[in-house]
Amino acid sequence: MNGKILSEYEARHPKSKSLAGRAEGLFPSGVTHDARAFFPFRIYVDHAQGARKWDVDGNMYIDYIGGHGSLLLGHRHPEVMEAASSAAGKGTHFGSSHLYELEWAEQVIDLVPCAQKVRFTSSGTEATMMALRLARAYTGRDRVIKFADHFHGWHDIVVGRQSNQEATPTSVGVPDSFYDSLTVLPPNDTTLLADALSSRDVAAVIIEPTGAHWGMHPVATNFLRQIRDLTEKTGTLFIMDEVITGFRASKGGAQERYSITPDLSTHAKILAGGFPGGCVAGPNSILNILELRESDQHWNKEERVAHQGTYNGNPVSAAAGTETLRLISNGNHTDQAEKSASLLVNSLEVLFQAKSVDASAWNVSSMWHLNMGAGGVRPDDAEADPPYEPAGIRPDLMHPLRLSLYNHGVDLMADGGMVSSAHGQEEIGLTVDAFSSAIDELRDEGLLE
Repeated sequence: MNGKILSEYEARHPKSKSLAGRAEGLFPSGVTHDARAFFPFRIYVDHAQGARKWDVDGNMYIDYIGGHGSLLLGHRHPEVMEAASSAAGKGTHFGSSHLYELEWAEQVIDLVPCAQKVRFTSSGTEATMMALRLARAYTGRDRVIKFADHFHGWHDIVVGRQSNQEATPTSVGVPDSFYDSLTVLPPNDTTLLADALSSRDVAAVIIEPTGAHWGMHPVATNFLRQIRDLTEKTGTLFIMDEVITGFRASKGGAQERYSITPDLSTHAKILAGGFPGGCVAGPNSILNILELRESDQHWNKEERVAHQGTYNGNPVSAAAGTETLRLISNGNHTDQAEKSASLLVNSLEVLFQAKSVDASAWNVSSMWHLNMGAGGVRPDDAEADPPYEPAGIRPDLMHPLRLSLYNHGVDLMADGGMVSSAHGQEEIGLTVDAFSSAIDELRDEGLLE
């Protein structure tokens, strides 16, 4: 790509370009997370507040990455920052139990319908890894069912083939034998799921409850109900991966929003208020497989699931997470974020119609997505009306669109983003203005009709 959009991007970001060059010699692709790779170079952020962030060149962005979905309250919420600062002032790692982890767990149990007990981890990947291990221990079965393109972290089994017909996994370096116990099914197909469960050898079905990539490919709410029904009938555990949807889809997550209680749920991101942290939540009967018994060495060595982790229940994360969940508990922040996401989507729809552009947008709670340049129409109801298959952003448009939006002060997360309760009418208006300018520039460069 060579044109005005690219030249303006390079002109606006000289310090980021310099730092990106420095990073090339330090990290593969110059980044510490695959999603941050961007060409010709990525922006480097200096600070953030509320719904906005500023890069090292002084450019301001309306932020729709939101800490990869962890910042429902926006950047640097004062009460969360005060809680974290107070905890850090007492020590960052005690290597011992502490009050913060109790208060954190109590908030989770109060909010999450399936939770009687929790076990903290350091990340969402660790949480899904633990949930699958618990499911296998509890059921005495090995096989796991996941759904095509659903993301559950980067541990070995869940990065598996996106369908059983694919010849290679989505990440090299994983032995083929890992996939002997993995079945990958298309979502929204109850017949295939029922058939796969009929042998009664499946330990768990795991799913992103709003669909692959936080709703990029929506799942019908009724399909979630059918998973619940079929897993109960076949002695299989139902795991909702609520790493993104937890405390965002509603204060109690997708399971509260849809009134469908899984056997286990996994959480991270919002759970720790923007700090590192994750957990598995579920009933005593499953979580107690982790317990150590004082006088039962056979249980301790042969039957329980062992779990370590240096940063589990870190006091700073626990304090920040407790305060975040306390603020979320009345539902106001979740509702406000969803209202802002709906305002954004509706405003973009008006813009797209006014400019006669092939584009549409939709949201599930405060998560929103785009179609552009590929004939995609907006769903009537992305939660209740699949099989809706979004067209998405035409591949050759994705990169120049992101560049142009950067130039006009908007940072997307893939084909859309996460809205926080700090996104107000001003931020929504600036976003729509940025899209208006980006559409004009894409047309000027002959990339969009």
